[in-house]
Amino acid sequence: QVQLVESGGGLVQAGGSLRLSCAGSGRTFSRYAIGWFRQAPGKEREFVASISWNGGYTYYANSVKGRFTISRDNAKNTVYLQMNSLKPDDTAVYYCNYRGAWGQGTQVTVSS
Repeated sequence: QVQLVESGGGLVQAGGSLRLSCAGSGRTFSRYAIGWFRQAPGKEREFVASISWNGGYTYYANSVKGRFTISRDNAKNTVYLQMNSLKPDDTAVYYCNYRGAWGQGTQVTVSS
């Protein structure tokens, strides 16, 4: 069973940047698409971005398109989410998802 560990969250001012990492265990991690999701207080979890197994296809929510970039390094079993031009509305716990499995999440807080 794959285990996922997110990291890289923190407190940043509006306009700043963060890079999140999602490290996965297991031999099959590199064979499947990975998604990033986020959940703000009092709101439902929402899709942020996803990447195909080889990085050839990426998809983004309209709210982050042009600001966030998802990438992966299969040699390291890691998926990244580069977040630029952060806004207070990006404040949330960010989770990665692999075939229905979730990590513990990493908190991102953007101050105005």
